[in-house]
Amino acid sequence: MTGHPLSRHHTLKGAVGAAAALTVAAATGAAPAAASDETDAETDRAPKATVVLVHGAFADAASEEEALELYGTFAVAAPGEPLFQAAAANLNPWTEAKVDTHAADRGPLLIISGEKDNTVPWAIANAAYKKQAQNEHAVTEITEIPGRGHSLTIDSGWREVADTALTFVRRFVDPTT
Repeated sequence: MTGHPLSRHHTLKGAVGAAAALTVAAATGAAPAAASDETDAETDRAPKATVVLVHGAFADAASEEEALELYGTFAVAAPGEPLFQAAAANLNPWTEAKVDTHAADRGPLLIISGEKDNTVPWAIANAAYKKQAQNEHAVTEITEIPGRGHSLTIDSGWREVADTALTFVRRFVDPTT
């Protein structure tokens, strides 16, 4: 591999390192120095994910050029606490991330997975589907979009995702209202 900042080796290494730094920081309340070029003290705000993390985790099926564009458009400074809460949700019975999968008033749910999503791979999306599908009061479906990654709703192929979601929603909307 080359020394290019977005090479596959550096992307994986950077994504794992940044995710670990964010997790540790969320658990301890410290600012994750590895997650940004600027520290929390220098900017007085939450850290911004690095472009390596964005390409390796969120824009995983996008080209390097598109990953840089997505980073410039969508990456914002944010605390790591919600990521830690989501990661530890199954370990904490009082978590803020708890979901009532048997709610009688839940509407139709379509889980859309990207074939190349490394952040929420098919196994995780399918496990969520199986859990939600146990709800006898609501329709639950899952679909996988070929060749797409985690940024499927914001990258250049977003229209396919929007069309998939719109087709699903239209099945449950009364056209006379």
